[in-house]
Amino acid sequence: MRNRILLITAVLSLFLASCSKFLDQVPDDVLKEEDIFKSLVNTRAYLAQVYTNMPDEFSCRFAPSNYAGPYTGASDEANYWSLSWVMSNSMNQSTWDNTAGGTFWINWYKPVRTATDFIKKIDNANPAEVSDMIKLHYKGEARAMRAIFYFWMMRLYGPIIILDNEVPVDGTGDEIFFARRPFDECVDYVVEQLDSAYMEIKQSVQGTGQRHDKPLTYNNVVEYGRVTSGVCKAYKLQVLMLAASPLFNGNTRLASLKNHDGTQLVSQTYDPNKWVRAVNAAREFLEEFDGPTYTLYRESDPDPWVAAYKSCKNVIVTDWNDEWIFGRPMSSTGDYWYDITPKLVGYSSSVAKGAGFLSVNQSMVDAYEMRNGLRITNPLSGYVSSGFSDFKSPYDVRERRTFNQWVNREARFYVGVTYNRSYWQNQAGDVEVIPVFEKSGNSGRSQSTWDVTSTGYIVRKQLATTGSASRGWVYLRLAQIYLDYAEALNEVEPGHPDILKYLNMIRERAGLPGYGSGPGQIEAPTTQSGIREIIRHERQIELAFENVRYFDVRRWLIAEETMGADVYGMNTFADGDDFYERVLVQKRRFLPRDYLWPIPHDEILKDKYLVQNPGW
Repeated sequence: MRNRILLITAVLSLFLASCSKFLDQVPDDVLKEEDIFKSLVNTRAYLAQVYTNMPDEFSCRFAPSNYAGPYTGASDEANYWSLSWVMSNSMNQSTWDNTAGGTFWINWYKPVRTATDFIKKIDNANPAEVSDMIKLHYKGEARAMRAIFYFWMMRLYGPIIILDNEVPVDGTGDEIFFARRPFDECVDYVVEQLDSAYMEIKQSVQGTGQRHDKPLTYNNVVEYGRVTSGVCKAYKLQVLMLAASPLFNGNTRLASLKNHDGTQLVSQTYDPNKWVRAVNAAREFLEEFDGPTYTLYRESDPDPWVAAYKSCKNVIVTDWNDEWIFGRPMSSTGDYWYDITPKLVGYSSSVAKGAGFLSVNQSMVDAYEMRNGLRITNPLSGYVSSGFSDFKSPYDVRERRTFNQWVNREARFYVGVTYNRSYWQNQAGDVEVIPVFEKSGNSGRSQSTWDVTSTGYIVRKQLATTGSASRGWVYLRLAQIYLDYAEALNEVEPGHPDILKYLNMIRERAGLPGYGSGPGQIEAPTTQSGIREIIRHERQIELAFENVRYFDVRRWLIAEETMGADVYGMNTFADGDDFYERVLVQKRRFLPRDYLWPIPHDEILKDKYLVQNPGW
């Protein structure tokens, strides 16, 4: 067998957190295949190749560069409307074409192939360098990452190509032509792989003193950002939630999605057992990992409202706290920080300034509840739609004149949204830094054509530092697992007490009363559809701006009414009290084809068995 030359390009910063050093030494850039598994250093570098295509969501403005997604700006949460070239804007108008988004389809098969090669060969690694424990653990990591990349593709494209075996480097004809698998087969394959990876990781550390539910410790350093047994079980649940949801569970809109041989790629029959599988997967995770491994993040303060604010804010910006299940370590926050920091013209150079063009939609502002846990549409909530009050937010140092719509909202509103004339988090010097989004304000339209919010609001979540310091982006955390379980259980056994139990744990951490019939609680809906609605509403708020909402509204088949809705905001073309007039900002359009991304047209032309998604 002739030697193949493999290029090893390990980007070490991807795997580094404040106290982690994964793949801290890299071999020469070019290695012969037979040399890779001779040393632990080279083996670790090759495994790093599987991880390197993980999405860097701090670069979402440049999506799909760095494999970041346009998901926040393309959802009903926010927009980049002042930047015409941003991918999410063409998606919001449904003007994107069948060449868009190809980066993910093309590039995520690279780590899939690398993982397959790694799994095949790791057992033959040099035993003097690579122990049996490392072989098994690394095999589990590669297997799980391959499954996770498949899942990330499935939630974009639907049925995909599953590569069971290595593709010959110099293969031709049917060796390199593949048809898409039916979606349910893709689900079963990914679930089986995650179950296998879970067992490999768990068994690998038996008797070593390490924990299978925690990242490996190498040279006395914790290697954050790597797959653990908990990650395997958590993503198993994500796959099964996607499979059970209306988008892929008996969706007759996708009846035309068939392979050339007539194979139906999305089942046309609703299967309630898919929700049962999701419930069981959630219970598997919670029974093993809820408590000993992962817990809801909390901070304390004499003021419960402030404590709720700190908890809901810092769960996102405190790297690798006990609520994080999986994420991408040591990403540069510079792009995202710039996007959510106001322009702040007129302040001294000691004040860090940005562009502030990642704008929160008014519908998202309105979704947040009041401090008493009632929605703004409830007459008993205390919500006032006009006028001003002297008000002190949970992060402010004093009272200031505030538009009544933003007074006494729940703590998560102040975590998620920067509004006009609010106290800026990153102060400098003795002068208060207050962003003003009115036309003539320090961050208004008179200062720039594009470095400006389109709605009069800026995303605030993820704001932590005054610069581009590197830190992690969390992909999946415990709060989402709680909400997944509540959602799935409501579809299987409406009225089960666990539904409100886990929903209320999220609300209690946020400083809100729970649903129920007890003192201080809010009366819960009495129907399955009513409970379904409050669970979806809680997901919208708790997981806002975390790249979850975009996928939720698609899998629920409600994107026409959410992502297709017009965007409103404050009147950023006005000053003074006229600014607070609600105006139309953006007309949007969501077509049925937009539920599934297009497979790159060039790939369709290359592969005689590959079929395109409907409408593309």
